[in-house]
Amino acid sequence: MAIDWTPIVTAGGAALALGGIGGATTPIGQWYADLRKPSFQPPNWAFGPAWSVILTCAASAAVVAWNAADTPAERADILILYAVNALFFLLWSPLFFVAKRPDWARIEVVFLWGSVLALAIGLRPISPTASWLVAPYLAWVSFAAVLNHAIVRLNAPFAR
Repeated sequence: MAIDWTPIVTAGGAALALGGIGGATTPIGQWYADLRKPSFQPPNWAFGPAWSVILTCAASAAVVAWNAADTPAERADILILYAVNALFFLLWSPLFFVAKRPDWARIEVVFLWGSVLALAIGLRPISPTASWLVAPYLAWVSFAAVLNHAIVRLNAPFAR
């Protein structure tokens, strides 16, 4: 049986693009270094590898779900779920790091978390395996939301 490389290349390319854009909109400068952070803050070097694993799992989930989809409607659902998630993924870092508004990012992370939960729930009927592959993403965004909240609490106000 021949392998259809299209979903693999598409999902992998999307994950690389999202990771690249996310990294480019996450300047770790003096402003961030000066923020008070909670004791459970991971070291800065841990975020890159964590996101690499998470985006790899999410891309793998997309491929598994795409290959398991039985109808064009299921494939449309997969595309919609990932597009909505990509939008919220791409909004968080610019709000937190570029606009220097962790308070706004704390609001946005609720939508990001909801979009990841929607991925897990929406993929489940198509492929339980794909749904489980999204679990690390949901866990990490849950942790990031708690971390974001703690940073806001320790450093507010952020209004200019």
